[in-house]
Amino acid sequence: MTDGFGLAEDTEGASGDEFEEIDVSDTEADRIARRQDREFAEFRKRLKDNERFKLDDGAFDDATYAAIYKLVEDGYVGAFGGPISTGKEANVYEALDHDGGDVAVKVYRINASNFKQMRGYLEGDPRFEGIRGDKKAVVLSWTRKEFANLQRAREAGVRVPEPIAVQRNVLVMELIGREGDAAPTLNDVDVDNPETAYEVVREYIRRLYDAGLVHGDLSEYNLVVYDGELVVIDVGQAVTIHHNKHDEFLQRDCRNIANFFARQGADVDPESLYDYVVENASPRSDETTDRPDDE
Repeated sequence: MTDGFGLAEDTEGASGDEFEEIDVSDTEADRIARRQDREFAEFRKRLKDNERFKLDDGAFDDATYAAIYKLVEDGYVGAFGGPISTGKEANVYEALDHDGGDVAVKVYRINASNFKQMRGYLEGDPRFEGIRGDKKAVVLSWTRKEFANLQRAREAGVRVPEPIAVQRNVLVMELIGREGDAAPTLNDVDVDNPETAYEVVREYIRRLYDAGLVHGDLSEYNLVVYDGELVVIDVGQAVTIHHNKHDEFLQRDCRNIANFFARQGADVDPESLYDYVVENASPRSDETTDRPDDE
């Protein structure tokens, strides 16, 4: 594996959007689904019949098709390829935008089996105060949370997929890799220079924490390698420092990362990584700053 491991540019003054308003109310996608016009019905049938894009497995409702339809209408998606990954929470598909550029489309399942665990990552986040307890509300909030977390991580100089658009439970973002050749995870490559790779990941953790975020599930399985860079993926569960378990999650991230690189031969340990992060970051903690005005 290349030993480049270039860091993304450190953007000074990453936005502290702990209280960014995230609207999960009735959307255009929901209205399209209810309208059930002929054009949309034909579009939905084409998706259901497409062998490379099977959504009709009981986990996706009509409004999911409507959300995809809206993203197509708005020019964010032009054509679908095959699945990159499938899981209990979401499926990720290769796609092309209307200009022929590669994108990834992540479709979260409304009937996610672990939505209660998902809710645990939402509770305590001031961006989601008052969220309802039903599956739909949790999954829609989670999707927008991942979009917001990707935006903040990029502003902090962390290499993550660029978020492009979000509609209901569907997220469009940069495709990491090439069509038909998804980028491998850090676990799936030979790490030629573990010390350098470790320093990059350590800096990513610090930058996230400085921006008031903790990934919460960071490991060798959600770091991918592409064009000599390490890229952090799956940031939907990332929490702000206002979450009551943020320190527990940070310690877990440090333990996972340090243990992986120690197995690769690097002289690292979880305690030193944790101390480095908290001693070299100044996370935002002002609970009154950047709260949006009531609309």
